Amino acid sequence: MALPRFLPHSSSCLLSPLHNPWPLSLLNAAGGRRIVDGSAVRVRIRGSLAPPESAVADFWQWMSKKGAVSASSAVVKPGFVPEGLGLVAQRDIPRNEVVVEIPKSLWIDADTVAASEIGRLCGGLRPWVAIALFLLREKALGQASPWHPYLNILPTTTNSTLFWPEGELSEIQGTQLLSTTIGAKDYVESEFTKVEGEVILPNKDLFPSAITLPDFLWAFGMLRSRAFSRLRGENLALVPLADLINHSSNITVEESSWEIKGKGLFSRELIFSLRTPAYLKSGEQVYIQFDMGKSNADLALDYGFVDPRPDRDAYTLTLEISESDPFYGDKLDIAESNGLAETAYFDVVQGHTLPPLMLPYLRLVALGGTDAFLLESIFRNSVWDHLELPVSRANEETICRVVRDACKSALSGYGTTIEEDEKLMERGNLGERLGIAVRIRVGEKKLLRQIDDAFRDRESELDGLEYYQERRLKDLGLVGEQGEIIFWETK
Repeated sequence: MALPRFLPHSSSCLLSPLHNPWPLSLLNAAGGRRIVDGSAVRVRIRGSLAPPESAVADFWQWMSKKGAVSASSAVVKPGFVPEGLGLVAQRDIPRNEVVVEIPKSLWIDADTVAASEIGRLCGGLRPWVAIALFLLREKALGQASPWHPYLNILPTTTNSTLFWPEGELSEIQGTQLLSTTIGAKDYVESEFTKVEGEVILPNKDLFPSAITLPDFLWAFGMLRSRAFSRLRGENLALVPLADLINHSSNITVEESSWEIKGKGLFSRELIFSLRTPAYLKSGEQVYIQFDMGKSNADLALDYGFVDPRPDRDAYTLTLEISESDPFYGDKLDIAESNGLAETAYFDVVQGHTLPPLMLPYLRLVALGGTDAFLLESIFRNSVWDHLELPVSRANEETICRVVRDACKSALSGYGTTIEEDEKLMERGNLGERLGIAVRIRVGEKKLLRQIDDAFRDRESELDGLEYYQERRLKDLGLVGEQGEIIFWETK
């Protein structure tokens, strides 16, 4: 049985799958701030530098001219807040009141691209690639672009690990976050190389200035950080004004804060409607919860912040049935019959028990020798039930050993210990990005210890576990009250 592989925390990716990580040249980016107020986390997610006041005023005037807001009766307005820009209440607002409504005509999505001058070039592209090209072209047009007031308030960077230079990335050495970040950058580079050759260079007349890989990465980062959860993938969209909303972990609801609905009874136009999930006093900032199901590694990659709650820490154990396994076909058939596949990902969360399907899958992968009879077709309908319980001491001992070896190997890849990182955290004043790095390192290493402890405890219990053969003998009535095997002699 091969060692398990530890890969990045799995989540529903905002734009596309991330894969095949290897190092790229990295962008330089400025740091930011994080403000912790009790249990609330308020983070600079929209970039380290706020736009000038004149740009914000122009944006607000533009939204008013488009009929999306009323300058005289607005419930919220863009304001300078610790995170950079945010939505600030203009009066006391009760919980669940609508604070922003943005018609689809002001969204930037695939339909927007299709209706633009480059629409005919983007029909076969991934939605995010098409929108990225649109953003970069419009940005290059400057004030000649009808979208200039919105694009002019977008940050030049965020604290996402996508924008960390090599020196800062070295602070997350050994982490799954580093693998994810490098994989994301590799993916962006591959998409850029393809679209540059197929669209940008053959149509220079439509692009007023050269588009570089750093430009393309910027657009990817904007889309990844600003799109709302259901406006992703094929439905990817940017919603101006609404996307100024910031995150607080004090907000414990996510989807109920916003919805997409019809503009009116007889109108087909869609509206993005944003509500405040909490009561606000005039002058306070509106917050929502970003992606409650995401791990700290996901948050650091997408938005450039981490959450102090331990249940945001997750570590992914990746198991796979090797093609060189002599029982590969049988094992794959059993896995697929139970909703799994050749490769399975199990997210372990701090303070939580192991995922329920993890042990049966481990036992399946390790199954062999005298236990291989369970793979025969006669057991096919019941084999998973048997795998949910210990199969044999040899099988259980194997899974404990390989998982513990994998934990030790992963822990050796970090440049610091948990104790060293905790001292850094106690010292404080780490800066935004180093603070993210240390929090990620500590969370991952504690989870590796948690996994190792779970399987160490299981190793110590091997003699007391009941295995398949004992259970089978009991079912046949061949085991006595003291556990002794009963034999009958023929008279």
